[in-house]
Amino acid sequence: MGNVIIDISSYSFRIGDKEILKEVSLTVHEGEYVSIVGPNGAGKTTLLKCISRIHRGGRGSIAVAGRRLEEYSQKELALKVSYVPQADGRHAPFTVREFILMGRYPYLSPFSPPGPSDTGAVREAMEVTGTSEFSERFLGTLSGGERQKVYIAAALAQEAQVLLLDEPTTFLDPRHESDIYRLLAGINRERGVTIVSVTHDINSAVLTSRTVLALKGGAVAFCGPAEEFMNEEILRNIYEKSFSLMQHPQYGRTIIAPEVP
Repeated sequence: MGNVIIDISSYSFRIGDKEILKEVSLTVHEGEYVSIVGPNGAGKTTLLKCISRIHRGGRGSIAVAGRRLEEYSQKELALKVSYVPQADGRHAPFTVREFILMGRYPYLSPFSPPGPSDTGAVREAMEVTGTSEFSERFLGTLSGGERQKVYIAAALAQEAQVLLLDEPTTFLDPRHESDIYRLLAGINRERGVTIVSVTHDINSAVLTSRTVLALKGGAVAFCGPAEEFMNEEILRNIYEKSFSLMQHPQYGRTIIAPEVP
């Protein structure tokens, strides 16, 4: 296992009078794939936004690559961490190539044109994500699955060590959902990018991740190997409902069986 890339220690975060995160601790190693799961309102998205410093403050500590977040400039942090937010239906008025090039902002000065390293990173990110074929199309003309790949491509062009994703398959049909999971698994396995992904898809979390962090009410309810998370008692305590478990016919891992209405 690689060096520690994210180290969260007894971290709490409050918005107004409401404590969203409560004494959360998590250690992520280089090259690891971590899924963050839990009920609605558990604090999953807030935790990603705290790691990426969209939210600032809080008690406890968050360190990236051995340095506390507050020690980084914004450009320095962008060299370490990239963030893909949850899809919200809005479309930026840019072509795919223009949007992906924006991922190079940590390397560009305001008045300098992109250099060979920038155009090369954009080209490689489009090749990896399969977005080259619509590089000159505007984002608003793409399907949801195509746009999600573009957002991931922009994060890859940023060339950060850690990729944070908030519900990367929201609103996608099963085929595009599978495409995104395969893409992320390949990025993690072949390029060594550390991935921390928020998801409501428990089965996919267990099948793709090495580690699962489950939050409930802002606190850690489980943190450990993905295969150990698939336990009836653990799941019932977190989600306050019962689940039927089964073995995946192809991978042999325990998953949640579909429910019949």
